[in-house]
Amino acid sequence: MLHFQKSSLIYAPVKTVWQFHERSDILQLLTPPWQPVQIVRRTGGLGVGALSEFRIWLGPIPVQWVAVHTECVPYQHFVDEQQSGPMAYWRHRHQFEAQGSHTQLTDTIAFALPGGKTPEALMGWWINSRLEEMFQYRHRVTRNQCQHQGTTAERDLP
Repeated sequence: MLHFQKSSLIYAPVKTVWQFHERSDILQLLTPPWQPVQIVRRTGGLGVGALSEFRIWLGPIPVQWVAVHTECVPYQHFVDEQQSGPMAYWRHRHQFEAQGSHTQLTDTIAFALPGGKTPEALMGWWINSRLEEMFQYRHRVTRNQCQHQGTTAERDLP
């Protein structure tokens, strides 16, 4: 089993960061432009049973990836797990933790590659580096969107 974690401090309250993740276009916003991913459907918001379906390309081969939300505690965390797709196992926990008026956003992923330890030993470093690039992008977009929203709101205060 392989693990990845990315954590960032977002200068916005948990409510703002959570509500950003509730947006109907969140997958489009958080998908880096260089990734060959097509969002097929998203239903159910962030709650348990919510479903996201993607088409990713492994070279020229399209692969379906379906993830379902298995846990959700509003304004604290939600978890999506691969229902079908290219991984032997995939569990992604999105954690939102208040740090005063800011939010510590942490994405934690546990995953396994098909074929077990040999593919993980050969490819794990590469997948982790792709995840690092993707989550740097996602956290940057989240930071820009949520902090901008907070700045606008603060500017409007008397």
